[in-house]
Amino acid sequence: MLVGKQIALLGAGNMTEALVCGMLQAGVARADQIQATDLLLERRAHLQSRFKIKVGSENQEAARSCQILILSVEPQVLDEVLDQIRPALPVEALIISVAAGYPISRVAAHLKPESRIVRAMPNTPSSVLAGVSALAFSTRVSDDDRRVARTIFESVGKVVEVEERLMDAVTGLSGSGPAYVYVMIEALADGGVKMGLSRPVAEVLAAQTVLGAARMMLESGEHPGRLKDRVASPGGTTIAGIHKLEEGRLRATLMDAVEAATKRSQELGQGE
Repeated sequence: MLVGKQIALLGAGNMTEALVCGMLQAGVARADQIQATDLLLERRAHLQSRFKIKVGSENQEAARSCQILILSVEPQVLDEVLDQIRPALPVEALIISVAAGYPISRVAAHLKPESRIVRAMPNTPSSVLAGVSALAFSTRVSDDDRRVARTIFESVGKVVEVEERLMDAVTGLSGSGPAYVYVMIEALADGGVKMGLSRPVAEVLAAQTVLGAARMMLESGEHPGRLKDRVASPGGTTIAGIHKLEEGRLRATLMDAVEAATKRSQELGQGE
């Protein structure tokens, strides 16, 4: 899919490292197709040593020769970076932004009118190639551009396509969601410790249980409620535990967490 395309990633942080790792492991790109820029020498040296890709500090130089440009810099410096690369950026380059809270219209305002722009929201498990990314597209993006973007982000996990207006909800669910799951894993492990298990054993049991349950749902395609019912036999241990979760309003609390994070994302996007 990406054969013959030069890929430039501006910013060499954790998400760039995840994407480079994913593309190389999935075989959708070779090291000689990829270059990354960063102001920090140690980040450049790390990526070059780990992946054998080209690295540098000049964004304009990297942008000049690419067919795919991935913007992975901090949102607060993105305006400056876009203005810097605009004169050098080839008109045919596909622009992909992973800057949180930075809408397509704002990227477009700094670039040429014919620019094709993808906004992506990957989450942190992308660093272990188990993430999920939401993609939104500008009106000029072609079907081939969509396939290219999906190929890149499918190398680090699952991909969904959404309208851009829903990106704050994506942030509230999958962007912030890993933290909610870590809290649940910690709480499950605490429960195991309370009942006499050692901390290391309880943490492995809790984390692997969450991993296995998620994989079972994704691979079976079944509704989570049906899978829950298979575990909860009449009068058994599981339904007793579920009753306690309902008493504690676990469902409502998780829904409230997604809503609160979505609203906060909206506020941050408006500069509040």
